[in-house]
Order: sequence, then C-alpha cells, then structure tokens
Amino acid sequence: MKVLIDTNIIIDGLQSRKGFMEDAGQIILRACDYDGFITASSITDIFYLQKRFFCDDKKAKENLAELFKVFGVLDTTEADCRNALRSDISDYEDAVQMESALRNGVDMVVTRNSKDFEKASIKVYTPIEFLRLLSHRS
Repeated sequence: MKVLIDTNIIIDGLQSRKGFMEDAGQIILRACDYDGFITASSITDIFYLQKRFFCDDKKAKENLAELFKVFGVLDTTEADCRNALRSDISDYEDAVQMESALRNGVDMVVTRNSKDFEKASIKVYTPIEFLRLLSHRS
C-alpha cells in the first residue's frame, strides 16, 4: 500500500501540534505497516517550517534526515508542476503533490485538509480514518 503523507501530518508530528500530534505520531511510528512517501516539493516546506519553529538549521536538518529514514521521497517533475495548473484541485501545492502521487502509482493520501483534495482521483483519508484502516489490516 503506497501512501502519500501530506506535509501537515509531518509538521503536526515534528512540532507536537496540540490536538494533532497523537495521530500524526502514530502515522509516523506505524510507517513500517505501509509504504509511506513525502514529495520532494514538500521537503523544502518542511525544512522551512522546522527551521522557523526551532530557530535552528541543524535541528531542522536532523529532522529531515530522520524523515528520510522513514519515508521515501517522490520526485517532483516539471510535468507535475505543469499538470497541477490544470488540476481540479484548487490549492496549487496540493495539486503538485497529487500529480507526483499519480505519476508514482500512490494508492492514497493522508491529510488533515481532505476538503482541499475533494476532487482527487486517489483515495484521501484523514489521519483518524487512516489509522482505523491500518488497525483493520493488522
């Protein structure tokens, strides 16, 4: 099961965002139960938000290095960026991620912003829905 983990889930876990960190942490901890991916286009966002949160380049880089141990990285191509312009998904960043996911045969996306992915052609799960799915598969 190939799963794209949206940027917001990663940030929820890394920054221990109240109300979201528990589910995000479980998704990250259970990565051995599925083939998890993040996109190359989201990595710079994750780094920027981590650097700003911790006020520390070194800590942000260490967190990225740990993410690379857990998740694969889907490349983001020029075609993904161009195709995202024509996407039914209105948020451009999400559309780019979706194009990368489609090109790489991803089965589903996990995000807190499922509303932004309403027109996605891949199944979209909230963190709670995804954790339930994992529990039923165990």
